[in-house]
Amino acid sequence: MPPEDQSQDPQFSAVAQALGRIPSGLFIVTTTGNSGTTGFVASLVQQVGFDPPTIAIAVSRERGPFQAIHENGRFSLSLLDKSSSGLMGRFFGNLKEGETPFDGQQMHTTSAGSSVFSDALAWYDCKLQEGEYNNGDHHVLFGVVEEASLSHEGEPLIHLRKNGLGY
Repeated sequence: MPPEDQSQDPQFSAVAQALGRIPSGLFIVTTTGNSGTTGFVASLVQQVGFDPPTIAIAVSRERGPFQAIHENGRFSLSLLDKSSSGLMGRFFGNLKEGETPFDGQQMHTTSAGSSVFSDALAWYDCKLQEGEYNNGDHHVLFGVVEEASLSHEGEPLIHLRKNGLGY
């Protein structure tokens, strides 16, 4: 049974509700390379190491940027807060042909050439580590943080799901 159908099954509803209460931040993951910049909104993100500082992101198999991250060998994250929450909208909305979610947005280029959102609370530029974990419908990718910046003071957006078995 697909995850969205499981949440309707009484056997799984308690699991779905409980998992949905696990808080997570909201990020825009980007990767920049020869074919330009692509990205997506992510909440399955966690720091998983101190030395070297390492971040893990879970990427759905259906996400187009998955292959681009591998080709580029890097990914970046822009951590959203209340003042930058509007950045997500362009990743969910219908864009006109030829438009990208990055059009008209203030972007910063890291020393490694990655693109991050200038208005985000913080950003992290990561070199993709070899190896990943294949976990069913998601791949977990690991990146060593090579550069990062806290853009301004503030609190990150926290995301809770009604159904922890789907977006």
